[in-house]
Amino acid sequence: MQPSKTVRYKLLDPRAKAPLYATPGAAAADLCALLDEPLTIAPMQRVLVPTGLAIELPGPDCVALVYARSGLSIKHGLCMANGVGVIDSDYRGELRVPMVNLSDAPYTVQPGERVAQLCIAPVWQAAFVPADTLTDTARGAGGFGSTGTV
Repeated sequence: MQPSKTVRYKLLDPRAKAPLYATPGAAAADLCALLDEPLTIAPMQRVLVPTGLAIELPGPDCVALVYARSGLSIKHGLCMANGVGVIDSDYRGELRVPMVNLSDAPYTVQPGERVAQLCIAPVWQAAFVPADTLTDTARGAGGFGSTGTV
């Protein structure tokens, strides 16, 4: 599959790894930890894991989203501390991964380990317009759980 847009990247350290899609059908590229030594994350501890990588998105019509790796999440309780990282098109600094260990056991991140996934997605900025009323829908203001569990 040919990429439709080019995302330029810069390795800020010679040990850093370029983002890499693990399979041809992968929606996100892996981000790897740039560490001098293994980093142990205690239960409920939050850390910021450097990648040694900076990117240049092609314009304001796309965003880079950083997600947890499902294997680390389900097997070891490692998640993104902020849920999903949002990398704006005008950011040029190092990508760092905010992680939290939600398990009851410490986990040690190894140098070069794949710690997160980077997904490039389209985006549009809304024109927010004040309104006195909003259109009615069948759901209305029903929120959390209002549509049932099945």
